[in-house]
This record gives sequence, C-alpha cells and structure tokens, in this order.
Amino acid sequence: MSSSRTIARVLDAALAERPHATAVEAASGAWTYADLDDRARRAAGALRSLGVRPGDRVAACLPNDLDIVAAFHGAQRIGAIWAGIGEALAEAEQRDLHDLCDPAVVLAGPRCALTAPTRVDPDRWAGLLERGAEAPPAEADADAPAGIAFTSGTSGRPKAVVHSHRTLLLPGRALVETRGWGPELRKGDSFPLTILNLMVLSTLLTAQAGGCSVVMDRRDADGIAAWIAGHRVTVWNAAPAQLYDLARRPDLDLSALREVWSGGGDTPDAVRRAFAATHGIVPRATYGLTEAPTVVSIDPPGEEWRPRASGRTLPYLDVAAYGDDGGRLPPGGLGELRLSPVTGGPWAGAWRPMLGHWADGGVRPPAPGPVPTGDIGTVDGDGWVTVLDRKKLVIVRGGANVYPLEVERVLGAHPDVGRVAVCGVPDDRLGQRVAAVLEGTGPPPDVAALAGACRAELAPYKVPEIWVRVETLPVNAMGKVQRAGLPDLVERHREAGAHTWTGR
Repeated sequence: MSSSRTIARVLDAALAERPHATAVEAASGAWTYADLDDRARRAAGALRSLGVRPGDRVAACLPNDLDIVAAFHGAQRIGAIWAGIGEALAEAEQRDLHDLCDPAVVLAGPRCALTAPTRVDPDRWAGLLERGAEAPPAEADADAPAGIAFTSGTSGRPKAVVHSHRTLLLPGRALVETRGWGPELRKGDSFPLTILNLMVLSTLLTAQAGGCSVVMDRRDADGIAAWIAGHRVTVWNAAPAQLYDLARRPDLDLSALREVWSGGGDTPDAVRRAFAATHGIVPRATYGLTEAPTVVSIDPPGEEWRPRASGRTLPYLDVAAYGDDGGRLPPGGLGELRLSPVTGGPWAGAWRPMLGHWADGGVRPPAPGPVPTGDIGTVDGDGWVTVLDRKKLVIVRGGANVYPLEVERVLGAHPDVGRVAVCGVPDDRLGQRVAAVLEGTGPPPDVAALAGACRAELAPYKVPEIWVRVETLPVNAMGKVQRAGLPDLVERHREAGAHTWTGR
C-alpha cells in the first residue's frame, strides 16, 4: 500500500511493484500505471508550458474519462492547486466557480460554457500533450494546498474549500487499510470526477491500494449495470436514488460487486433492504463532508448496519455532537456534529482540518477548534453516527423544531413513495408550516394514507400539512436535492393550484 506524503508521489509504489497493471479504465480506453505516469508527466509539461506555476489554480471542466485523471495528476506534479467545475452546471454557475478560484488555466471539455481567456480547448490540449514537454517536479510539502472543493451551494452561494495533500490522501489510506483492499480492488465511480471528493475516492484511493480505478460515464440503471458487469467492478459508489432504481431491476447483473456504498444523501432503510433482497448485497451507508474531505463515517465491511445510522467514524476522526453552548455532549446526545483529530492510537495526529477557504487570492484559515459540520445528529459510544438533518434546514413550526430528514425517512418507507423532500414554507401564524414534495407521475397520491403513516411515527406537529407532487425533484451532480429552491417550488404549485393538496 502506498503511503506517499504528496499526491505527486502517490503512483510510486505501484510503479515500482506493478508498472504494467491496469491503473484506470474509462470510456476511451485503459492505462497501466506506467501509462498513467507518462500521461501525468506530459500533462505537467503541458501545464507548465501554459505558464502554470506552483500555487496557481488549474480548473477542469471535463467529462469522466482518461484526460481528467491525467490532468489531475499532472497538476499535482508542478505544485498547482486543482479545481473541478461541473459540466452539468449552468453557464452562470460555471462562471461563479471560475471567478471564485480565479484559475490560471481552464481545461475545457465539450460542455464547458466558459469563454475565459484562460480556456484551453481539447485540440490545443491534445497538441500540448503530444509534444510531451518536460516539467521539473515541484517539491511540495504535505500540508501545501493541493485542491479546491466547492460546497454544494444548496443553502447559499458555494464556498471554495482548500485541502492539502495530506488531507486528500488520508481517506484513501484509511479505507484501504481498514477494509483490507489491495491490487484486486476495482473501484467504480459514476459521479463526476470534477467533484474533488470523487478524485479522492477514485484514482487516489485505488493508487494507494495498487488497484484499478474504473471511471464510469453512465448514471442510469442500465448503464451502471453494463459498466459493473463489463469492467468487473468490485466496489461502487451509489446515490440513494440509484439504489432505489436498481432495487427494482432484478434483471440486471451486479454479481461482480463485493461492496456498494451509498452517499450524497440519506439512504432510507427500506431502500437498503430492497437492494439487498434483489441483488444479495447490503449497501454500506456513508456520511461525508466537503470540509472533511469526503467520508466521515461508513458501515463496516460485510452486512452489519444499524437503522437510520450512517456507519462508524473513520479511525483518524473524533466526531461528537456539541450543544448550543459549544460544549461537547456525552455519547448519544443530540447536537451539531463537529470533527477533531483523534489524540491516541496509531492514527493520532494523522488528520488536520482543511486549510481554509480560497478568497481574495489566498487561503483564509478556518476558526480554531473542532470543525463544525452544520449537521445535527448523534454519535454513540461505539462511534456510530446518525445524522438527523442540516442545522440550517430545521423547520421551526410554532416554536417547535421539525427536522426534514426525520419526516422524509418515514415517508420514504411507504411503498407508494419514491423520492420525497420536506421543507418549511412561510406562515403568518406559525412562522413555518411543513410541506412534503413528492416525486412521481400517475394517479394522485393518497395523501390521507401518507399523513396517517406519519402520525403513526411522528409527533402531530411534524406531519406535513402541504403536499406537492412534481415529476422530478431538482438535484445537483451528486444526486442531492437542491433544497434552497424548494419553498419557492411549493409556493409556485400552490399558486397554480396544480398537484397540490392540504391537510393532515
């Protein structure tokens, strides 16, 4: 297993031991570790020829394929700071991220809408790679900036979180060690690699195991199954909605899988059970955070899991709930989850918080102390994490707190409900009322039955009073519901009188 201090050296162990083993497979082909090393060297030289120097930002708006993997490794070899800009974002959203990180170069793919002077189109980039210019390797420190991760922006404008080489390599190292992975690992990822967390969990993780990163370019059920079967994927990251769809497809062959993760949102227990019944493998729930980065907790290997929980904390993290007064709560206490490094054992001091946020041309350090997650939840004495909801999303109805995720879990277990999102809508008397937005088409939902299911498990004030149905819920690239716009969506439907019901 690789234990390199910087990303520039992460391929070294595999290059020494298995240079001709496959390092990455994607839509346009496959590369061995020797191939990836050569392409990374060429990408480093190309970036250098474009004027990129240590500390400059390199932005990439590229599809899931070989080029984005090589460009990422190339940027790290010259000490640049990587930033991904999602292809699926609207032009204005791409521009916001561009302006936030102010890159020296933008590597543009077919869906990049940016027209910046720093844009490098595919033909020009291919020509630079072909010339294979040499670039002297940068002597980076483990705690130097390596990548920028953008927060989802679901509750406001995105922020640019800056991570070091140390923090980007640590999740892969811990997962490889604790799950016993080695060269046999073939990890598939269908989320966009423009998301920094996905780089951490794909090429960085598999390089540390000496395995193969399978970069998938399909996110639909048929496409995912084709990738898993055709490329013998053993571990795959899923969104809860993908698990929901695949659980209803016993005709698809997922037999190559040894482990399935679910992340990017809450995984209803009913979905987990349904997937296991159909495909014979129990999904591993995860809880992750851009600021961590990536995985904070995950179910252990095998089939052990706990209802409503999101696994156990990774061994280098001390995760606990804190009260409104800032004091740490005892195990099982409900409060805001915060992160600290563990202080004892083999992982003591391995984790360091994010370097800060990129702003005004530099890194603005975070406040000292445990890192707040903005999530409300509990951590028991054995390290099992249960997330109740985002702190900012709490609905305050008549002075009582309603956590949307708590209501969504009840509704999500109902057989007539596919995907659902709960939000608060303004109310003159109560401050807010509880609204449920159901995804689907066909016959109208039985609102009385759904309200009855809620009353059986929730306090009366938590039962939705407003019900809206939409064909599809608005989601981002990770499959997370874009909650910031839900209250407006509800109000638009109420004003139009379409697919809206009231009452409990």
